[in-house]
Amino acid sequence: MRAGFPDFRLGTVLATSFTGTLSERHGNAVERIPTPHRLVDWLALYGLAVDSCTPAQLDLARELRESIHAAATAAAIQEALPAPAVQVINDRSVQGRAAAILTPEGQRRWQLGPASRVEDALGVIAADAISIIAGERDGKLALCASPTCRAAFFDTSQSRTRKWCDMNTCGNRQKKARFNANQRKNTGSAVS
Repeated sequence: MRAGFPDFRLGTVLATSFTGTLSERHGNAVERIPTPHRLVDWLALYGLAVDSCTPAQLDLARELRESIHAAATAAAIQEALPAPAVQVINDRSVQGRAAAILTPEGQRRWQLGPASRVEDALGVIAADAISIIAGERDGKLALCASPTCRAAFFDTSQSRTRKWCDMNTCGNRQKKARFNANQRKNTGSAVS
């Protein structure tokens, strides 16, 4: 990771991991792809390597990210999908050029061509979002229980009752807050 930038929050679901490049949306927001090259770094981590990114392509990526977040949030709370968000997701999906390939382990992976552009990688992310929001994959969309986060995530736990987008960040922060509150409560009742 490049020095001076916040770490990426990496997940196993491409589309919701991409929306996590802006975290703490309802608190002190953290932009994890503040520069075009930072987007190149993120895409490479997900096997969508591109050579370069322009400021205009970064704007397209952020527009897609926010559209996926809006549509996934609506799906998670069972509201109508916002038409402008759906349009952006669909536009990015059809504009990308990538091929699905089968790995020796029987997994599907996306492969970009040798002269791939950011738009091709965004097409893969949009296609992933479509499969999740359309309910084609085993799991369910949910929203992080952290009041400052509220990130949409794809819950594949057996019970489908996961509460946090990431246990190592939001979950631990909430557990620590509860622990500290209980400590203050116990200290206050011991003094009385």
